Amino acid sequence: MLVLLPPSETKSDGGSGDPLDLDSLAMPQLTAVRDKLVTELIGLAADPGAARAALALGKGADAEIARNAALRTSPTRPALDRYTGVLYDALDAASFTKAQRAKAEARLGIGSALFGVIRAGDPIPAYRLSGGSKLPGLPTLQAVWKQALPAALRAETQGQLTVDLRSGTYQNLGRVPGAVTATVLTERPDGSRTVVSHFNKHHKGLLARALVLSRTEPSDIKGLAAIAEKSGLRIEIASPTELLVLTS
Repeated sequence: MLVLLPPSETKSDGGSGDPLDLDSLAMPQLTAVRDKLVTELIGLAADPGAARAALALGKGADAEIARNAALRTSPTRPALDRYTGVLYDALDAASFTKAQRAKAEARLGIGSALFGVIRAGDPIPAYRLSGGSKLPGLPTLQAVWKQALPAALRAETQGQLTVDLRSGTYQNLGRVPGAVTATVLTERPDGSRTVVSHFNKHHKGLLARALVLSRTEPSDIKGLAAIAEKSGLRIEIASPTELLVLTS
């Protein structure tokens, strides 16, 4: 089973790993695109005004631009520890035992505008690049990734049940045909349902945690639903490729 998570805009600082080694990352088919985007971001950081405009940053974003300037020299840490925010708080990787951590690294992938998709254990530096950003002189990131990422994901997920929890922006960088997705809905007392926005990431983080910690290896959506329900989530199967996570 492979569970694909979205990235987050917020990332932890520092790290104790060696500087970025693109050859060490999962899916080496993506190395050339990764290298190109890293080089572009470093060059863009030399012009703070242009960087703020391209990356939709405010005037107080000097630290974000400095991160990009040091992409090839700053220390790294595993992607699972680099990304922070609501989903990653709910996933709570810091609480994993050594065995659970190994399972997380085997089962989790993370979408990235800069790296395409990486594995949870891949060592990466802090950076700033969103899926909707448009770098000067390049086409959209969707166009940049479309030649390499879909094929790499097909190879990576072949024969595996895949759960794609990435947001639409990151799914559009490289889709996984047949992947199971999850929609978080709030159910009102009158039975009506609405799409959750604020707590969407939280519940997807709880779902990812349940799937990581499960001792079973599900083979279909029914198995996924059973794992999620056992963890305390309210689940419905909407279609052969869509789970509903219900909140109240």
